[in-house]
Amino acid sequence: MRALFGPVVALAIAAMLSSVAMAGERTAHEFSFTAIEGDPLPMSRFDGKPVLVVNTASRCGFTYQYDGLQALYDRYRDQGFVVLAVPSQDFRQELATSEDVKKFCEVNFGLDFPMTEIEKVRGEDAHPLFRWLAQQGATPDWNFNKFLIGPDGAFVAKYGSAVKPDSAQIGDRVKDML
Repeated sequence: MRALFGPVVALAIAAMLSSVAMAGERTAHEFSFTAIEGDPLPMSRFDGKPVLVVNTASRCGFTYQYDGLQALYDRYRDQGFVVLAVPSQDFRQELATSEDVKKFCEVNFGLDFPMTEIEKVRGEDAHPLFRWLAQQGATPDWNFNKFLIGPDGAFVAKYGSAVKPDSAQIGDRVKDML
């Protein structure tokens, strides 16, 4: 009987430790950026809302997607959806300063969704959110990669540069989360 009791207790302890580990898993809501205006921008601000995080660049062939991102944001923002642009120089197509990026986006695209300061999105020096995304198997391989974060802060999906923001692939998934 003692031999049976040992494995049962071991299984119970393993199950308990597993649920504790799962409860301690990180979410996107644990990270924070600096907004392009210079203010703190904690991801916890978006708790309960789906967020499309996009690594952007002002001099990229996909920069036209800012229009689609703004349209997607406009379509679902009143229901809680957020687009978060993260300008990056990792692919050498971003302007020199966050101030230049902000002005470029306002003048050329009239953007009003949140943006961060210029950040690294790849490698050891990447912003902690992007290092977390890499642990989920979602590393940006070019500008305008899109990362959908669920209302609970969990990683949901990665969409490559060629997937347009107004695609059904993204829109339907966002709508399902609202």
